[in-house]
Amino acid sequence: MIEIINLTTKLYVEAGNLLILKASPKSIDLSYISTAFKSASIVQTVLNLYRQIVCCLNGRLSKSWDIGMKKHQYLICSLAVVTALAGCQQESEDVAEKQQAAEAASTQVDTKEVVVSKVEQEEVRKAHNPIDDHTYGNLHEVDLKHLDLDLTVDFEAKSLKGYVDLSFDRLQDEVSELILDTRDINVSKVELNQNEQWVAGEFELAEKDEVMGSKLTIQLEDGVNKVRVYYATQPQASGLQWLTPEQTDGKKHPFMYSQAQAIHARSFVPVQDSPAVRITYNATIRTPKELLAVMSAHNEPDTELDGEYHFEMPQAIPTYLIAIGVGDLKFKAMSDRTGVYAEPAILDAAVAEFDDTEDMVKVTEDLYGPYRWGRYDLLILPPAFPYGGMENPRLSFITPTVIAGDKSLVNLIAHELAHSWSGNLVTNANWHDFWLNEGFTSYVENRIMEELFGRERALMEQSLAVQDLRQAVQDLPEEYTVLNVDLKGADPDDAFSTVPYTKGQMFLVWLEEKFGREVFDAFLVKYFDHFAFQSITTEQFKAYLKENLLNKHPDIVSEEEINTWIHEPMLPEMMPNPTSDAFNIVDAKTKQLLSGEITLAELGTKEWTVHEWLHFINNLPTNMSNDDMMAMDAEFKLTESTNNEIAHAWLLLSLRSGYEVVMPRLENYLISIGRRKLIVPLYKQLMETEQGAEFAKRVYKVARPGYHPLAQATLDEVVK
Repeated sequence: MIEIINLTTKLYVEAGNLLILKASPKSIDLSYISTAFKSASIVQTVLNLYRQIVCCLNGRLSKSWDIGMKKHQYLICSLAVVTALAGCQQESEDVAEKQQAAEAASTQVDTKEVVVSKVEQEEVRKAHNPIDDHTYGNLHEVDLKHLDLDLTVDFEAKSLKGYVDLSFDRLQDEVSELILDTRDINVSKVELNQNEQWVAGEFELAEKDEVMGSKLTIQLEDGVNKVRVYYATQPQASGLQWLTPEQTDGKKHPFMYSQAQAIHARSFVPVQDSPAVRITYNATIRTPKELLAVMSAHNEPDTELDGEYHFEMPQAIPTYLIAIGVGDLKFKAMSDRTGVYAEPAILDAAVAEFDDTEDMVKVTEDLYGPYRWGRYDLLILPPAFPYGGMENPRLSFITPTVIAGDKSLVNLIAHELAHSWSGNLVTNANWHDFWLNEGFTSYVENRIMEELFGRERALMEQSLAVQDLRQAVQDLPEEYTVLNVDLKGADPDDAFSTVPYTKGQMFLVWLEEKFGREVFDAFLVKYFDHFAFQSITTEQFKAYLKENLLNKHPDIVSEEEINTWIHEPMLPEMMPNPTSDAFNIVDAKTKQLLSGEITLAELGTKEWTVHEWLHFINNLPTNMSNDDMMAMDAEFKLTESTNNEIAHAWLLLSLRSGYEVVMPRLENYLISIGRRKLIVPLYKQLMETEQGAEFAKRVYKVARPGYHPLAQATLDEVVK
C-alpha cells in the first residue's frame, strides 16, 4: 500500500506541475502506470483522466464547456482519488489472490487455465494500439487536432487529387513518427512544416492489409507539429462512389459521394482513422464548374457555381464523419436552418416528404438540449447509396428510397438527426462500442417520432424493429449478438446488423421503464452534456451510469443486469416486447383470413399504414400457395408497390413461397436500388435454390457496377 500512496503522490504532483508550473504534458513519462496495476481497466481509467487534464490544458475541453480552473482541479483530484482507490482495490485483490492460492494448495487443485476479464483480454489483443485496434495510428503519442484539405475532383480518373495538412500535438517527448492510415491511396511526397517553412520529409507506405489498409509512417523532426501529404485516391477507394451521368436522376452530369464509416475515411484522406480521434477541418474543393460540392461542414445555401468551394468544420468530429458530395445539386430551404440538396428532378418531392425536419429539431432540443451544429441540411443521394442514411454533421446523407410520398418512412430522418446528440456529439471510442452510437440514436429517434406522430406509431416502429431483431439474432454468429461486440480483428463492416441498433434501443427502453421516463430523460440530458464532443468507451458509459443513475436510485437495477444486457449474447429475458393495438388487430384479421373466415376484401386494409402492411406481410406463412399469392397480388397490387419497404417485404415473401410472377419486378428492383438493407436479404434468399442462384448471378453481373463498394464487398460473398 505504501507503493500505491507514493504513486498517487507522484501523479498528483505531476498533474499539479502541468497546471501550476505550466509544464509540457510531453515532458512527463507515465509508462510506470501500466506496470503499477494489474487491472487493465484501472490503467485505462487513470490514463483517461490524465489525458483529460492534457486536453484541458490544450484548450480542447474549455472550448466545449464554460470551465476554468475548477475543471482542472477536479480532474487532478479525481486522478489522485482514482489511483488511491485503485490501490485499495488492488491490495484487496492481492489478499484475495493469496487466500485463493492457499485454498487451492490445501485442496491440491491443479488449475491450468486462468480466467481473464473481458477488458484485459481486449488489452492483450490490442497490444499494438491500446486505444483502437482498427487503426495503425500512434494515438498514444500524437493528438491529431486539425486538417486542411485542398483537393481536385477528377471524374475522368475517378480520383481526388491534392494534399492534406495535418496539425497535431505531441503527447510524449520522444516522438519520432506520425503514423497514419491509408487504403488504396497513392502518396507522392510528404513535407514537414519547420519554422513556417515546408521542407521535404521522409515517409514509408507499407503493404496493404485487406482490413486495415496500408500504414503510412512519416519521420518527424524536432519541433514539427504539422505535415503535408500529397496524394491521389485510386478508383477503387472503398469510401467513394463515382457515378456516371446515366446512373443519376438527371442523366446529364456525373456524381461522387463519400461514405467513411466505419474505417473508410482512410481511403480518401491519409489520417488516423479512428473514432477516438476528433478533429476540426477546413477544405478547398475544386470541381467542374457546372457542379456543386457540399461537405459535412458549414454549407452556404446560396453558394454560386464557380468550381471552387471552401468549407469550415469548427466542431471537433471523429474522422468517419468527414464527408463530401459533388453533383448537379440544387438547394431548397425548409426553414431558416434546414434545407435539402438534391438533383433537380427529385428536389421538390424530397422537400415535401421531409418538411417536418425543423419540427424534429425543435422536439429533440426540448427533450435533450440544444442542437449544437448550426444548420441541419439533407443531401439526397442517388439510389446506389448503400445505407438508409449517414449522419454526417450539419449535412445528413439520405437514400431516395424513403421518399414514399406519404411521410411513412421519415423515421429515417429522425434517426439521422438524433445522431446530432448520440453519435456525433457523444461518440463510440472504437468499433467494439458501436452500440453507444446506434442504440442511443434508435432510442432518441423513436422518442422524436412519438412526440410528432403519436405513441401508436412509435410502438409500431418499435415492434417492427424487434421483429427484425429476433430474426437477426437467429441468423448471426452468436458473438455478433453482443452489444459490446468483440470484433477480434475483423472488419467492423462484417458485424453490421440490427443488434447495436435495436438491442441497444431496447436496453434503454428497459432502463426508462425501470426508472421512469422523467428520471431517465434527465439522466440522458446530463449524459449528452457531460460527454459532449468526446469519444467514450462502454466502460466509461457503465461507470457514468452507475454513478449517475444506479447509485442515485438504488435497488432498482443491478450491475449484473447491466452486464447481461451489454456483455452477454442473444436477447435477455428481461427485454421489453413492444406491442401495438393496431398490430393486434392486424394479427386477428390475418388469422381469420388464413382460416377462411373472411375474404381479402374483408381484411380492412383501406386505412392501413405502411407499418401495418409491413407487419401483415412479414408475418404471413412462407409456404403460401401460388393461388393465394396471386389472389393477394390482384387485390392489393403488391408487386407494383412504389413503397420500397413494402416492395422488399413482398418480394422476399414471394421468393420464399415460390411466387415467380414477381421475378421481372425483382430484377428491376435489384438493379435500381443499392441500399444494403433492401437488397442483401433478397440475394441471400435467391441463393437458397439452384434456379434462384442462376437468376441472382445474372442480375448481379448487371447491377454490381452501380452498387457502392461497400455493397459490392458484402454481395461478393453472397453471390458466388
